[in-house]
Amino acid sequence: MSLLLEPEPVKHDSFCEETILSLELKHELETKMKENNLIDLFYNIEMPLLSILADMEFAGVSIDVPTLKEYAIVLNEEVDGIEKEIKEMAGVDFNVASPKQLGEVLFDTMELDSKAKKTKSGQYSTSEAVLSKLKGKHEIIQKILDFRSLKKLISTYVEALPTYINEKSGRIHTSFKQAEAATGRLSSINPNIQNIPIRTPQGRYVRKAFIPSDENHTFLSADYSQVELRLMAHMSEDKAMIDAFNHAADFHQATAAKIYKLPIEEVSKDMRSRAKTANFGIIYGISAWGLAERLGISRKEGKELITGYFESYPGVKLFMDKSVEVARKDEFVETVMNRRRYLKDINSSNAIVRSVAERNAINAPVQGSAADVIKLAMIGISNRMKAEGLKSKMLIQVHDELNFDCLKSELDQMKLILREEMENAVKISVPLTVDMGVGENWLQAH
Repeated sequence: MSLLLEPEPVKHDSFCEETILSLELKHELETKMKENNLIDLFYNIEMPLLSILADMEFAGVSIDVPTLKEYAIVLNEEVDGIEKEIKEMAGVDFNVASPKQLGEVLFDTMELDSKAKKTKSGQYSTSEAVLSKLKGKHEIIQKILDFRSLKKLISTYVEALPTYINEKSGRIHTSFKQAEAATGRLSSINPNIQNIPIRTPQGRYVRKAFIPSDENHTFLSADYSQVELRLMAHMSEDKAMIDAFNHAADFHQATAAKIYKLPIEEVSKDMRSRAKTANFGIIYGISAWGLAERLGISRKEGKELITGYFESYPGVKLFMDKSVEVARKDEFVETVMNRRRYLKDINSSNAIVRSVAERNAINAPVQGSAADVIKLAMIGISNRMKAEGLKSKMLIQVHDELNFDCLKSELDQMKLILREEMENAVKISVPLTVDMGVGENWLQAH
């Protein structure tokens, strides 16, 4: 008797049915895309991008493991030092990494907040939002936030990245998610290389471990300068903002001069810094309270800063108000390439839920348009590289930034392609500008 099992008969009828259903579904979806003016977005952006992302994932990126191992030792020593300081400030020995013990120390022992709330499990909440509100009450709070930030950096990246190295290629191969983010931005997983924190020196240093494939290659990085603000100028049609981008050497300085009603040469570093925060915060729908908290100023000053901003750029306020108005009517907003962000909660009776949708109505057209622009640039760059027979490879995309494993002999040619394709991806009323850097690793290049 044979031990081999006879194969299941192929069900041709089932395959035919699935094929017919797929064709019918294609027809239905294509009809809807035509009705919603999405054909160009689908066929000229998202579909061509598929093969580019596949090539990036397959290429992978080289990692300097010894650098990460050495850095792990440095960071762990720093964590130990901070932990010791926290215990000295608290006056008791406890497990700083334990939310339960931390809550008891902060709210029972140190009595930093008499109105501290407990979770359903009966312990105090020590979330980042809770701790951030207590920053001014004791220096221990910032130490705790630093402790947690470093612990997360170590576990999520410094110690974790080497575990993602493929045995055959010797590289990390992240997966780019094309249809994940509601704004149209790309995201990445396994590992998420788009979320490496870069606002702190410790976080930025992780990029040092991302290196070229060999000694014949170099790391080439290119990113758009203030692309969302430039798109806001174009979409809002604000004459003052357009003029500032077209003529001012420093947009944040020009903004500060308008807000504070001073000649541009009299703008201080602090004024410029506040204007920069306002520039980026306002396109995300930041409130006077949120701006004040971010800048460490009073709510009154925050309100005055926003008022001054809208007086300087009235078209921006009109654009924001119109975006919310359109969203209330249509329950969606659109980018420059007609990508839609649906906002079903825009008319919610719940004020908190509604306000979140309103902020998204303001930001989604701008952030989504920036996503459209970088995708168009990626397609243009890829086409040029293939047409000119280049061997360099596109490796990493982080929102407004592109990174390449660039063959040294192709560097000048690659720089020319990046500038031409990125700065001309779309035609808008202000110039798109690109910053580029080259180095032995990602940190050095960017």
